[in-house]
Amino acid sequence: MHIAMGSTPNDTLAAFMERAAEDPAVAGLVLSGSQVHEGMPTGRSDYDLHVILRDRHVSELAGLDWFRSAHLDLVVIELAEFRVRGMPGRPDHFARYSYVHAEVLLDRLDGTIARILDEKRTLGADEARDAAAGWLDAYVNQVYRSLKSYRDGRPDLGHLDAAETVPYALEVLFALHRRVRPYNKYLRWELERQPLGEARWSADRLLPVLRHILGDGAPSTQRALFAGIEEAARGAGHGGVLDSWGTDLDLLRHS
Repeated sequence: MHIAMGSTPNDTLAAFMERAAEDPAVAGLVLSGSQVHEGMPTGRSDYDLHVILRDRHVSELAGLDWFRSAHLDLVVIELAEFRVRGMPGRPDHFARYSYVHAEVLLDRLDGTIARILDEKRTLGADEARDAAAGWLDAYVNQVYRSLKSYRDGRPDLGHLDAAETVPYALEVLFALHRRVRPYNKYLRWELERQPLGEARWSADRLLPVLRHILGDGAPSTQRALFAGIEEAARGAGHGGVLDSWGTDLDLLRHS
């Protein structure tokens, strides 16, 4: 199937939306990506569009799944699959953040598309508790591995492990607030517009710490970040996860 490219991304999007609206198999259209993050689009930004098809309906648009161009990127998906895409335990769980600020452009199901999106935007209470506990344990494990290597005279390997602590730390911090961890591209955007509460997690304070850990893996920087995460985790009721590490936590607290 051919997509007519307009002179601008806006023209291409408008033409495609008109075509999609004529297809009775289309249940909804959802916009995501940089275009739904105020201040993020550039002159090279395209439109990321999800086309949601009614279940078991034939549409020529189905052949455009994962279409990519300078103007328009498409995901074409049936409603049943859209309901679960990006959710825990799924191989496409990485897609969850793409829906956090997504906008409904068309909903022919009396608000169903919007309700599905709302379920994806934040972590449920049980989901957040389980996610925070799991990521916290993984974070402590990775910091412990890193600091052991530094202690045992293997700073190059300790640095590699330190770099791997950063994704875990971010998962913990956002899960503690029932939020989906953003893609790195949008991390500053999220921290500035929806702060994580304490000043130490502001963009201007947290991002330099993460860069320092990635840059040199300094044990002192790792311990400083762990101290803040430990306090936040205990305050949220995750002391049991931390205490399960016993005296091994001493290495994360003291040089």
